[in-house]
Amino acid sequence: MLTNELTKLLNIKYPIIQAPMAGGTTTSKLVAEVSNAGGLGMIGAGYMTPFQMREQIQEIKKLTANAFGINLFVPNEFTVIEDEIQSTNQIMNQIRDELDLPRKDKMEVPHFHMVYQTFMEQIKVIIEERVPICSFTFGIPADDVVAELKKHNIILMGTATTAREAIANEKAGMDIVVVQGSEAGGHRGNFIDENQESLIGLMSLIPQAVDSVSIPVIAAGGIMDGRGLMASICLGAKGVQMGTAFLTCIESGAHQVHKEAILNVDGDLTVLTRSFSGKWARGIINKFIQEMREFEENVPSFPVQNALTQDIRKKSGEQNNPEFMSLWAGQSAALAKEQTVETLIQNIIAEANSLKFN
Repeated sequence: MLTNELTKLLNIKYPIIQAPMAGGTTTSKLVAEVSNAGGLGMIGAGYMTPFQMREQIQEIKKLTANAFGINLFVPNEFTVIEDEIQSTNQIMNQIRDELDLPRKDKMEVPHFHMVYQTFMEQIKVIIEERVPICSFTFGIPADDVVAELKKHNIILMGTATTAREAIANEKAGMDIVVVQGSEAGGHRGNFIDENQESLIGLMSLIPQAVDSVSIPVIAAGGIMDGRGLMASICLGAKGVQMGTAFLTCIESGAHQVHKEAILNVDGDLTVLTRSFSGKWARGIINKFIQEMREFEENVPSFPVQNALTQDIRKKSGEQNNPEFMSLWAGQSAALAKEQTVETLIQNIIAEANSLKFN
């Protein structure tokens, strides 16, 4: 049951994938340790330059001989609206005052052609470095990109938040689809259905997706242990992708304040917000989210808003201040532990095996 077509396809021992969390969490040590422990380590390369990607890929190759993968954000068309930026930046300036940050009158924001060019350069690095597995979030790459990656025998994984999105991934040539339930921490991977329509709980989403596609389905969202793994497999998934559980591991590059916020979370205090990045994401509620609630429907879309809040998030981290950091976490954050990757994976497998025979 724990060895199946997915483990064979990905060349891994256990059907456990470490979610590719962008922003520095997926250190080379974390990725390599997951792969060495029998799972699939994944680089979260969404915010990386092609040069940074190449460096990390080469570093990981020195730390593990096992398979690992990389994740990219698929660029979506977005419009830079100056009035929107100016009004949001005025609000950001008030928050900068709270953090003793200099106010910014003019903001440098990304433009679509720059984002798309970076994405194509990232694809080139993946091919040149022969990364065996590549996953995508926020959409599906163009047909020519898919064809080029397949030509180099790279296994492709898509992300879906609905059965409709899972079908679109299969039609586009993805070999595997990760279905992301509404419980998942961090950014929503929806790209066809709107935010409200894509908020399907994982236990409802898995069987719908499994019945809709013939490619292997990986379950993501709120899975922290062997119980989550076995529940997902019982519903038809071939494996699981776990983020929050790995985020608090010793090898994770997440800020210590972020780790502590998850380890000390009081019940279920995660909420969906688009105030940090312009795209809906789940995290632990803090002062920034609360102060931005009345404005969040009107902030610029991703990645423009992400650029507007970058200095605020960075300064908050430097001050060890959790109130203005993006503390991404899933709905099962209360189950997180501080432990090594190896211990986490061993415990998941031991628990899964004990459940098989009950």
